[in-house]
Amino acid sequence: MNISILKSNPPYFFLAPLASYTDLPFRSVVKKFGCDMTFSEMINVNAIAYNNEKTKKMMEKSPLEEPYFVQIAANNVENAIKATEIINEINWIDGIDINLGCPVNKARRSGFGGVLLKDENLVLLKEIVRTIVKISKKPVSAKMRLGFDEIVAVDRAKMLEDLGIIFLTVHGRTVKQMYKGQANYEKIKNVVENVSVPVIANGDITNYEKAKYVLDYTGACGVSIGRGAVGRPWIFLEMKQKGNITQKQKKEVILEHFNQMINFYGEYGVVLFRKHAHAYSKGINKASEFRSKINNATKTSEAKKLIEEYFSV
Repeated sequence: MNISILKSNPPYFFLAPLASYTDLPFRSVVKKFGCDMTFSEMINVNAIAYNNEKTKKMMEKSPLEEPYFVQIAANNVENAIKATEIINEINWIDGIDINLGCPVNKARRSGFGGVLLKDENLVLLKEIVRTIVKISKKPVSAKMRLGFDEIVAVDRAKMLEDLGIIFLTVHGRTVKQMYKGQANYEKIKNVVENVSVPVIANGDITNYEKAKYVLDYTGACGVSIGRGAVGRPWIFLEMKQKGNITQKQKKEVILEHFNQMINFYGEYGVVLFRKHAHAYSKGINKASEFRSKINNATKTSEAKKLIEEYFSV
């Protein structure tokens, strides 16, 4: 089943939102190297409603990002309406993805994300989703977990389908599990078998072989990759090639990411790139030496030279 906003046929390979990692530079890299669809980092509707400047920057997209959805988290209807109306007027945003899965304590305490899957929050959940779908001039999707502390995935998925979402991403864990244990693909399969909207599987997908297994087992029409792409954004290229990529291709991806960081953040991008450089360096020769040097690099030319040297083919 095709997702109408996507031009290609399934399977689809999505980049899942991941706070402080899937910013515009990272998204532009994966989009260039095989990712079918990208999402902004999760953004609180309250910040959008009050025109927060940092939030405006978070909603920007790369010219390569098409289609591009902004992922929002809401804990009240009033600001969900305001945020949706603002997004309606931003022509480069193709759609809205509603976060119903964020497991972090801050989200739980604030009443948005995965906590909305609780039985006692269903009235609010329905009202938020119904309102966003009704007001939005753009397609609306959702991402959820299997439940809060018990598995209610099929029930919640059917509800979201009835409320009008165009596709659903399902992470194979409950909110209380956080990232512990293994993703439950059986429960994602149950969702696929019980709804008509396209389902995207998410959780523990770290390479092409795992993606193929998940697609075949669950019957999902795509996979969404978050943590599996950190330090390995070429995973999307592997998906398209259906196998491992070369060291030369890895270096090309790393340099592209570094250049995009500089383009977006200026010289400060060198500092922000350090966490990515640490992830990229796992398993290379003299990894600790490279990390020590990159930690002290502050200039673009200096950092780029280190990448060229330590990631030589």
